Amino acid sequence: MQIESGEAEFNQAAAATLTHIEQALEDAELDFETPADGIIEVEFDDGSKIIINRHGVAREIWVAARSGGFHFKPQNAGWVDTRSGEPLYDKLAALIAAQGGVMVRF
Repeated sequence: MQIESGEAEFNQAAAATLTHIEQALEDAELDFETPADGIIEVEFDDGSKIIINRHGVAREIWVAARSGGFHFKPQNAGWVDTRSGEPLYDKLAALIAAQGGVMVRF
């Protein structure tokens, strides 16, 4: 997944990533909704949420969790945190485990 060029390529790569995340959430039997195109809201038993969304203007995927907000930019064959460089799937798995107590495999 090379994501270095235009908006169409970004949207295609982001959509594929969000679809992959949805499948992993389903496999883990987590409760989630997709209230609009490009947005996934994961709700936990305590009522808290993690929100994952495509941000077209910045060409990033954003994650909002109880512990903070994270921005992931396309790099090489995936998405990495703009501050720490941590891969999206690794960070998301850690956030879900910390906030919801559930292990998810991406």
